[in-house]
Amino acid sequence: MLPSPCLPLHRPPSFPLITCRVSPSVPRPSPPPPPLPSPPPLANLSATTVPALTCALQCIHFQSCSGCTQEFNLHRPVIVDEAAEFFKSLGVSDFTFDSSRLWGWRCRAKLAVRGPSNNPLIGLYEEGTHNVVDIPHCKAHHPSINLAVELLRQGITELNVEPYDEDQGTGDLRYVQMAVTTYNTSLPASERYINGKVQVALVWNSRNENSPNFDKLNALADYLWRNGGRRSDVNFIHSVWANFQTSTNNIIFGNRWRHLLGDRDFWEHLGGIDIALAPSSFGQANTRAFDTLLRKVQKYVPLGASVADLYAGAGVIGLSLAAARKCRSVKCVEVNKESKLSFEKTVERLPNSVDGSISWHHADASVEPLSWIMGSEVVVVDPPRKGLDSSLVDMLQTLSSLEHKAKSSSESNSKVKDEKRPWILRAREASVEIRGKAALNDSQSLPQTLIYISCGWESFKKDCKLLLSSKEWHLEKAHGFNFFPGTQSIEILAIFKRGRRAPLKKKKSGKKKKRS
Repeated sequence: MLPSPCLPLHRPPSFPLITCRVSPSVPRPSPPPPPLPSPPPLANLSATTVPALTCALQCIHFQSCSGCTQEFNLHRPVIVDEAAEFFKSLGVSDFTFDSSRLWGWRCRAKLAVRGPSNNPLIGLYEEGTHNVVDIPHCKAHHPSINLAVELLRQGITELNVEPYDEDQGTGDLRYVQMAVTTYNTSLPASERYINGKVQVALVWNSRNENSPNFDKLNALADYLWRNGGRRSDVNFIHSVWANFQTSTNNIIFGNRWRHLLGDRDFWEHLGGIDIALAPSSFGQANTRAFDTLLRKVQKYVPLGASVADLYAGAGVIGLSLAAARKCRSVKCVEVNKESKLSFEKTVERLPNSVDGSISWHHADASVEPLSWIMGSEVVVVDPPRKGLDSSLVDMLQTLSSLEHKAKSSSESNSKVKDEKRPWILRAREASVEIRGKAALNDSQSLPQTLIYISCGWESFKKDCKLLLSSKEWHLEKAHGFNFFPGTQSIEILAIFKRGRRAPLKKKKSGKKKKRS
């Protein structure tokens, strides 16, 4: 066990939970001059509305670290004003913006490891360079991540683990991914977040476990587990994994993973269901904000609807809809084959009330996108920052003509077409299907609702204008979420409906006409 001067045996003071719900019509105050008082403790602030002056980052790494770009008014990024005006110009005047946890919100971090073993740098690249900035006291990180970073730093030094040298291609430890799970049913719900445990994934500079430096990897994993695992006094390490990567490009992870210590399965409770996430699959960094978004999405999906979930990842959105809205069918389409295992494990824990047709397909949704949304009333898209693929946008712009052709074509013709499209057949072979009692009513129908979740504001504006220009869709609702406090990023949830917007009905006058 580490002596107390090296690692605190108690968790550091937690960051506060603050909810700032701001109406677009409220003017944004000017940034106040520093210094500001430290954020109040968690016990004194819980889901309350606070003045803008207290919503300050107060991080010693600000400006040197590229992670955060906004120091004040974390609850309201400047981009919110632009978003409100944009949606107002499109006829949506009730745009809302939700901001919850402002500090300690990041539950997933990928950090570079550089420098000498006696003074390792664990952090992010300086803007525009590959110079790593050490960020041991990051205010965005969940407290358990900062604690795990400190333990890793001590392990590197004590075991003489050599951080990676990009210029020479030498060294042992290239990157570390730290993911926090707050899923702990043994604790009261109010205590689960702050007591989150960290899944540590060490990106090792070797081809596999047969490499000469594998013993050092095992020693580092054992050090982390011995001093932070379930048998330690502080117990904040969930598990330790290894990823093997020798490429000289900027891709963080290699294709080979190995579970070393701790629990293999990583669970989180989001959108009303238990979610399994492998270290190789995509996971949202701000899990609390993502949970809020999922519950908002559920409000726009009719009970018993059929849903196509494109860019689905491990199927979190689609499966949460299957459970909450008792969907008749949910079809998840994802290009990353690593997400399949997480999908299968999540399905095993779905409530017994889920009785629809559920499937996951390893496929590129931009290839023949019509085949993936056919038979669905609702299509959900959650693309990467670059936005929708052009083939998908083109298809959504011409949906009415495609729908007419689909209804006029016979079932036999559809089978012939499938045989000429090998990517469809391959996707079926790589799919996971869980059949319930329910079945599709109309396999030739096309969506009436498009739910667009966006992490890229500029790409969303482009896609939105293209969709509306075709007159195929109209924008009905829009919501913003503060997924990355301290930055100018904004997560958008936009609801599109087929056809033109119905004209607003004029209110009848309350005065009755006098009879002549």
